[in-house]
Amino acid sequence: MNSVSTKVALVTGAAKRVGADIVRVLHGAGFDIALHYRGSVAEATALKLELETIRSNSVALFQCDLNQLTEIAPLVQNVLAHFGRLDALVNNASSFYPTPLGEITVDQIQDLFASNAFAPLLLAQAAAPALQKTQGAIVNIVDIYADRPLPRYAPYCMAKAALVAATYALARELGPNVRVNGIAPGNIIWSTNMEKAETPQIVLERTALKRQGGPLDIAATVKFLICDAPYITGQILRVDGGRWLFI
Repeated sequence: MNSVSTKVALVTGAAKRVGADIVRVLHGAGFDIALHYRGSVAEATALKLELETIRSNSVALFQCDLNQLTEIAPLVQNVLAHFGRLDALVNNASSFYPTPLGEITVDQIQDLFASNAFAPLLLAQAAAPALQKTQGAIVNIVDIYADRPLPRYAPYCMAKAALVAATYALARELGPNVRVNGIAPGNIIWSTNMEKAETPQIVLERTALKRQGGPLDIAATVKFLICDAPYITGQILRVDGGRWLFI
């Protein structure tokens, strides 16, 4: 159980890449962290140990397969049982892979919509009563391609578009006590071996800042929307270095 006065953030998909940096930044801002992961137990454990050398008993791990939608409400209940409060929810967990037209399967559609749309909505629903009590905030990680889909990624882009709609709907339903916003990343570096939808040359030619972003660009924006934007809700903030201008 954390101190009654210490704020708590639940971050999904938080063991590595962008999620891990979101956790580090929020932890540095004074939040205790409910760190969700699906299969990356080693990375989640290492991150917990890293952060607890800074502040003891400030991170708790929660394993859950968000594709199992009936497990989502119990996940939030477990977070509340451990910490006693919730001040922020960051829906970062996401599946991403190409699905060329003509080869799309039902399983792929269900997988991409579960992680990118259904789970964030159900997490927000389950967390809403606790967030109302603390006048908290939700940040959904969407994508610049939710509005103008990438070829070969139709189900993924459709799912992110659904998450954009959910962001707007939740902002209306949960106001005035809970703010809900989204971040639409552009091409963000997170792994040299993860499939990317754009080549470095495309990024250079079609991004106003002529470079990729990094996970800390997203993490800093998450912190801004949670901590420093009390009159911002129902917005999708592009963090893409100007990539949107060239789509």
